[in-house]
Formats: sequence, C-alpha cells, structure tokens
Amino acid sequence: MFPKFLPAGVEQLTEPASIALAQTIEQTPLTTPLSKQPIATTYVHQGSNGTPFLLLHGFDSSVLEYRRLLPLLAAQNETWAVDLLGFGFTDRPYGIKFNPNEIKTHLHCFWKNSINQPVILVGASMGGAAAIDFALTYPEIVEKLILIDSAGLTGGSPASRLMFPPLDYLATEFLKNRKIRQSISRTAYKNKQLATEDALYCGALHLEMPNWNKALIAFTKSGGYQPFKSNQLEEIKQETLILWGDSDKILGTKDAHKFERAIPNSTLTWIKDSGHVPHLEQPQTTAKEILDFRF
Repeated sequence: MFPKFLPAGVEQLTEPASIALAQTIEQTPLTTPLSKQPIATTYVHQGSNGTPFLLLHGFDSSVLEYRRLLPLLAAQNETWAVDLLGFGFTDRPYGIKFNPNEIKTHLHCFWKNSINQPVILVGASMGGAAAIDFALTYPEIVEKLILIDSAGLTGGSPASRLMFPPLDYLATEFLKNRKIRQSISRTAYKNKQLATEDALYCGALHLEMPNWNKALIAFTKSGGYQPFKSNQLEEIKQETLILWGDSDKILGTKDAHKFERAIPNSTLTWIKDSGHVPHLEQPQTTAKEILDFRF
C-alpha cells in the first residue's frame, strides 16, 4: 500500500527499490515561521544506530532519488531523507517565497521537530548547495558533511530569464515534457540503460503535486543557490567527503577539485563508471564510501 498523500501515478512504479521506498514515505504537519498553517512535509526514516544521516535531494527531485542508497545506509545507521520546501511531495502553501533562506528555515524546523541531534548531512547536486548553506548557518548541527556531485560553485539558472508571465508557465511546461525529462535522465547517467521507465516515473511523480509549477517558478526567480565564495567555503570546519561521478555530464568534473581545494578538511573520492548520480548508478560503492567515512 502506498500513502494516500502521494499522487496516483505512484502506482506506475515498477522497480522494487522504488516501490519499497515510496511505501515508507511519511508526512508530518510541520510548524514553521513561514506559514500560519503547518506545512505537510514528507520524509523517509529508516535505521536506528549511530549519528543520523540526513539526505537532501537535488533540483526538481524528491526523496525517491535515494531509493537505492538509503536502504544500504539504513542497514547500518539511522537515516533520514526529507523533501525540501518547494520540492518533492512536501506541500507548497500560498504566500511562501520558496527561496534558499526559506528552504533552510523549513529544513531547520524539520530537523528540530524530527531529529534534534547532530547529523551527518548528505547533499546531492542542488542538495549539496543546500547542505553547504545549512552547515555554514548551523555548524553545531552538522557533525560531518558529504557532497555528491554538488552544486554551489555556479549559481542561478538560464531559465530565470524566462520566469515572467506567460513564459514562466511555458518554461515549466517545457520542463514537464516527457521527452525533455527523459533526455535529462539519460544525460545524468553514464550507463544509459539505467534511464528506465521507472527512473522517469520516479523523477516526475512529484510534478503531479499541487502548485508544483508555481513553486518552481518562485524558486528560480529568487535566483536559487548562488555560488559560494572561497572565503565562505573556507569556513566549513566539518570533515567533508566529496563524492563525484567520474563521468558527470551535468556539472562536469572540474568543480570536484575546486571544492577539494576550497574546503579545508575535505577528501575527494571519485566514483568510477558513474555520471551525475552515483547514488543511483553505483549505490553499493557510494554507500561503502559514506559508511567508511562515518567512522
């Protein structure tokens, strides 16, 4: 049985890992200073040992992004994944700006309400930029930091130039197009055979949520995550693991070295035979690196 708050399209999932994770997605009415009403926030919680992992997904994604990695981590460690404000299956109330500061506020409220102890923060792609932002603001909460093919060195989006009526709506409709999303999915993987129908459903299921396009427009118009400056990255004191697919065609591979040089206590590890999403393409290897780093 799938949770009733998920879109009806969840029934189209076919991969056992996708089905299993979708069945464990929970929802909590989260009180925040952003809205008078609680924000229904979706998350996954598995495992029970050690310092908790908290996983942050990438742009226009959801907790389903961690369908292959999360169970491997949770077998040995308490593990959480949360749908960030404006993304995934978390509600998108009217009157919220859906900018990085509000995403951070929402994330802190989720951490306080559900975890309330130091975490090992894991961020993939845009989730990496969100993780860096959170670690800089709340260093006492983040025990260690893990970045997976992270954004944060280049900011904004070319789409922001289109985010005014009526082009803003048309831009989101373009991004919603099945062929466009399939093309993005294929680019994200080195092994194109992994860009399956199930992968497409996982990556598009949250598009059925109310106000998906409005929240995406608002986030993009806000400028999204701007590039972190060297002096900001130098302030990251936590031990940091940088994991990077050796064949990343979304962000390339140069930023991996830039992060390693800029973050003082960091280690760069390449995930072989992987594109932009090693947590999906090489989950066993990615999990081993993360679990080894934990100790």
